[in-house]
Amino acid sequence: MTLLGWTLVLAIVQIFLHSTLRTKETGAAYNAGARDGGAPPPGKVTARLERAKQNLFETLPLFAAAVLAAHVGGAEGTLTLWGCWLYLVARIVYVPLYALGIPYVRSLVWLVSLAGLVMVLYALLSNY
Repeated sequence: MTLLGWTLVLAIVQIFLHSTLRTKETGAAYNAGARDGGAPPPGKVTARLERAKQNLFETLPLFAAAVLAAHVGGAEGTLTLWGCWLYLVARIVYVPLYALGIPYVRSLVWLVSLAGLVMVLYALLSNY
């Protein structure tokens, strides 16, 4: 459960990273306003951080559900722990790789995070 909590902290950090850079690009007045007018296109790093954040949000609900189900179902063993660590560490490493535009390694790290999620699911499903 603690690792799920840290993963949620990572999600908040990713929200703030992207929004901070975007506010620097558009200005505080635009950000605080109704945003009725078009905004300038995001810079490369800002756009990458947005995509990295969206990528996290694609798997985060699955990860959270798997961890909660493992907790409730009594499947909080070694496999669940290692799966959670793999997911969290890979998701942390993924952010700078995406921001720097590093291909292939970024995809490999994403696969590691997915492997962590699968480990948690396997621990949950094999518990019954």
